[in-house]
Amino acid sequence: MTASSRKSRGMATQALVAAWFRRRGFPFATDAGAGRPGRDILNLLGLACEVKARAGFSPLAWVKQAVKAAAGDLPFVVLRCNGQGPAAVGDWPVLLRLEDFTALVRAAGYGDPEEPGAASA
Repeated sequence: MTASSRKSRGMATQALVAAWFRRRGFPFATDAGAGRPGRDILNLLGLACEVKARAGFSPLAWVKQAVKAAAGDLPFVVLRCNGQGPAAVGDWPVLLRLEDFTALVRAAGYGDPEEPGAASA
């Protein structure tokens, strides 16, 4: 894949993710465009989305990038793997830190009360 086609795929992937969110309760979601620092999807109140459409796999670097841009919001990475086209956006994986995932599922009502001192462990 040429650099130009990789860039085009990345831009298209960001647009698809923004459209996904717009149709699901985030009407102002928009892609930030290629090569800009910070979040890849804008106007997701409380969320910091990084989008990746790459053959290589560097999840730690990607999550760190999302965390760096989060400024206190929930950082996460949407990953478009090779072979996943636009029709499968809902199947694209999402990466986030265990700490953030646990907070999400607890806020959704899952789990028993935390053990004393669990927050610091």
